[in-house]
Amino acid sequence: MLLVTTEFIAGANIQMLGLVKGSTIQTVNAIRDFGASLKTIVGGELKNYTEMMDTARAIATDRMVHEAGMMGADAIVGVRYTTSAVMASAAEIMAYGTAVRIVK
Repeated sequence: MLLVTTEFIAGANIQMLGLVKGSTIQTVNAIRDFGASLKTIVGGELKNYTEMMDTARAIATDRMVHEAGMMGADAIVGVRYTTSAVMASAAEIMAYGTAVRIVK
């Protein structure tokens, strides 16, 4: 499945099928969260959170692609990601875009 952030695919005629999205809410365990709070004292990257967000983006993307596949899409245009805090140490990631079929 082709994913692009543009509203079109260069050189292709596309038929829009509709909005697709995927989301997940992820958190790190309490021990890692405590370690991250100590890290804020000295500064630096919070690697556990970086890994958590990478995993969350991958899950949200997979769910979006699956939804597009169920619609018979060849690609998703206008792909965007959003994030929001759901509670302390938990974040929701949403991936969304427009499922399209490439017209040959």
